[in-house]
Amino acid sequence: MRIVFAGSPAAAVPSLEALAPHHQVAAVVTRAASPQGRRRTLTPTPVAAAAERLGLPVLEADRLDAAATERIAALEPELAVVVAYGGLVREPLLSAPAHGWINLHFSLLPAYRGAAPVQRALMDGRTTTGVSVFRLVPELDAGPVLRMREAPVPEGATAGELLAALAELGAAELVAAVAAIADGTARFVEQEGAPSLAPKLALADGALDLALPAPDVLARWRGTTPEPGAHAALEGGERLKVLRLARSGAAPLPPGHAAIAGRAAVVGTGSAPLELVEVQPAGKRPMAGADWLRGRGGTATLQVGGAAPVEQASGAGAGA
Repeated sequence: MRIVFAGSPAAAVPSLEALAPHHQVAAVVTRAASPQGRRRTLTPTPVAAAAERLGLPVLEADRLDAAATERIAALEPELAVVVAYGGLVREPLLSAPAHGWINLHFSLLPAYRGAAPVQRALMDGRTTTGVSVFRLVPELDAGPVLRMREAPVPEGATAGELLAALAELGAAELVAAVAAIADGTARFVEQEGAPSLAPKLALADGALDLALPAPDVLARWRGTTPEPGAHAALEGGERLKVLRLARSGAAPLPPGHAAIAGRAAVVGTGSAPLELVEVQPAGKRPMAGADWLRGRGGTATLQVGGAAPVEQASGAGAGA
């Protein structure tokens, strides 16, 4: 089948790599190269790099506007496949391919429609998630589903780790979905149940409220790691990035109070203490939490309260 593939981050790479050997990929649509790292080096997206390795033509576009629509339509694709492209697909582009557009989404729809389904599921403490392959329609992530597969959330997995696992699982489901469309056996089923939304995270969403019980603090840390990044504030307002956080069997501490317990740095929450395994103070390199705390005399006080609320937002247009 002649397809156009649209995607940008690393989570979309397994899908591209899985589809490319079996179908004619007329073009790979991805966002433009952007400055990365401390030196702000212009860097292509992971999908662009993968397309180059695979010898596939790349079309860079930050928006699927009229110019991008014209270029994609000129390729006369039978089907368009999108995995975390980072933009919206609207008419007339939605109808340009003969078989329309299908999207791999990292949740069990209609749960967690939106840009951050994995992060929001972890922040909510979910123990089960999955992937869905559905047809794009003008309403956000609301199209009928062709493939769906449930998966357990690994104990302690961060958003980055869970997304990597779902990317592999989803690639297999996407291959099966495209094959079904190609041979005419595809059956799309309308979504059932009340939808929930998963809007994009902001930096404030990574704020850890140490007044909450330890499981809730861990859930927010997992959901915001590695992006946008979990953090707490010292008494003076300096932000401390929390790169790794874990359960601890240490004696209880007041919420926000950090101390050395044996060889570990622990911090009090609204219930049990947690271990600050790895942190990054402002303007410094990542370091072991115990090393950071010993450098401060073995104790510190982190602010409690003030974690950003999870806002529910609506969106229009087919998410991609």
